[in-house]
Amino acid sequence: MLLQGTGDQPQTTDFVKDVTEADFMTEVVDKSMSVPVIVDFWAPWCGPCKTLGPQLEAEVAKAKGRVVMAKVNVDENQMIAQQLRVQSIPTVYAFFQGQPVDAFQGAIPQSQVKQFVDKLLALGGDDGGLADALDAAEAMLAEGAHQDAAETFQAILGEEPDNAAAWGGLIRAHVAAGDLDAADAALAQVSPAAANAAPVEAARAMLALARQASAAGPLTEAEAKVAADPADQQARLDYATALHAAGQVEAAIDQLLEAFRRDRDWNDGAAKAQLITIFDAMGPADPVAQKGRRRLSSLIFA
Repeated sequence: MLLQGTGDQPQTTDFVKDVTEADFMTEVVDKSMSVPVIVDFWAPWCGPCKTLGPQLEAEVAKAKGRVVMAKVNVDENQMIAQQLRVQSIPTVYAFFQGQPVDAFQGAIPQSQVKQFVDKLLALGGDDGGLADALDAAEAMLAEGAHQDAAETFQAILGEEPDNAAAWGGLIRAHVAAGDLDAADAALAQVSPAAANAAPVEAARAMLALARQASAAGPLTEAEAKVAADPADQQARLDYATALHAAGQVEAAIDQLLEAFRRDRDWNDGAAKAQLITIFDAMGPADPVAQKGRRRLSSLIFA
């Protein structure tokens, strides 16, 4: 099928189709019952459309049929545009199971185009796409798109309720967004099969540290208390908490290791417990956590 591409040259693809008022119901609404459908409202005279359209087509092509695209020329199909209240172009809608589920207006960066398509892939629930959806959600989280990441993790859980990686990711997304209550609520909903899995344990540890950070006092004040009395274990623990809250993770580990060296049994082993919480939150592959674990082991077996 021939489609408008960059410049005057048409492009051919199996997953993108020109759609009119005559076949909109079939190619968009009906088709969305089985696969997410992206609807790109464009016009030949629209400059931003000539950039956004090929970007969308490229991401749709990568999905290999797990999401499809309908291109609607608003000049030739004004009734559809009016019904969906398209006020400017480019405007992009996403349909799934017969209903609009997402939308945006204007040209956006390629990274955001990818996020938009990745969210739809997760909604589609294709088993072969769950790993890709998880990777996409983690990428969103790393880029600071906390809400998009949370929605994608939630969509994955809709298809696979015992997916520990998705549960851990959902909790971490809420923590990263600063919504600790939502993180607590998600943690309470984790399925029994996933409750003790490593991704959930890591997220639980991250949430605990975030709660501590929210209650941490001023860093300089905590440091002064330790300087005034190096034997004050509670002051040192508070100082480590303040350091971690300030993003000085390695320094926090140093203080906790020193507290453990001074009195490993103080407060039922509080220093060791806090170290384990930090190591769990960082994950087994983190080099700082690995170094800290080795140092803790050396002290334990000294």
